[in-house]
Amino acid sequence: MLIAIVGLACSGKSAVAEYLVARHGFQIITLDASGGENDFASPDAMLHHVTSNWRTNFVTLALDSSPLIEMFEKRPFFLLLGVEAPLMQRWNRARMRATAAGETPASLESFVARDDAVLYGVSTVTPGDVSDDLSNLSFTSHNGAMMSMSLPSAQLSLAGLLQRCQLRITNTFVRVDELHAHLDSLALPSMHRLRPTWDTYFVRLCTLAAMRSNCMKRRVGAVIVRNHRVLSTGYNGTPRGLTNCNEGGCVRCNESAPCGSSLDECLCLHAEENALLELGRDRGGAEGTVLYCNTCPCLRCAVKIVQTGVSEVVYQLEYSMDSRSAQIFAQAGVAFRKYLPPF
Repeated sequence: MLIAIVGLACSGKSAVAEYLVARHGFQIITLDASGGENDFASPDAMLHHVTSNWRTNFVTLALDSSPLIEMFEKRPFFLLLGVEAPLMQRWNRARMRATAAGETPASLESFVARDDAVLYGVSTVTPGDVSDDLSNLSFTSHNGAMMSMSLPSAQLSLAGLLQRCQLRITNTFVRVDELHAHLDSLALPSMHRLRPTWDTYFVRLCTLAAMRSNCMKRRVGAVIVRNHRVLSTGYNGTPRGLTNCNEGGCVRCNESAPCGSSLDECLCLHAEENALLELGRDRGGAEGTVLYCNTCPCLRCAVKIVQTGVSEVVYQLEYSMDSRSAQIFAQAGVAFRKYLPPF
């Protein structure tokens, strides 16, 4: 595994890297031509090394731009981790570090200007705003290197990288042991961070399917699988050929009827119904399948799930009639469980 850490100054990047080294045996690697065992003269050399030794755990603060990340994120052992912290907390940390080193702490204005340059590639400072001579200002970037106040290009700015992170940590902790306790709960070295479990994979597909929903009441998505193969997907909304619910096609939903009421007047098919209909039409039916849904099936869907032969139901979010649906599944011998993320 290779974890690349990005973040603004004094957010706690080094503390996270040191935690990985001390608690989990990671090796810190850098882009440095000094010739050390874990120092690499080029990104290509680093990529070759970690690929050849992918079973070893590495951590680096050196990958700090989109072109560099694009080189590494193609690898299945790569995790991009963002570390963030409140501005005032980071500024106070910077002041404490400067004082401890016998240096003059940066003003808040100059610290914010540095943040803007690194984060967005723009300067919010105008002449006369800050007493510092910003034209000659240097500061530590998110990868630990000294930078001048010249603005980075869009490819080198940090905002885009934070959006690409698979995991983002907010470090508001005052003590290191508090940070470590939080990191312990995240199971950073877990392979599930790199490759989701089957449950996580299918639940995420449900969430994606739900984005297609046109129902005015609730977005729901469902996926039916057999032997870990997707057979059909579904989302809720009005039947084909009818006006979409979000365009006025279902009076009941558009009048915001209370949850569970006037269901006999609802024209919307539920996500589970659509997935079952899609599967039953030309793909062999639902006998022995597993149905994933991002919301617990209602009673109306539960009886159809039982009748079509689904063997297991996995749901993510609770609904108003979970206990009644659970009773139906229990009586019919259908396994029924709530999705629990691995961390």
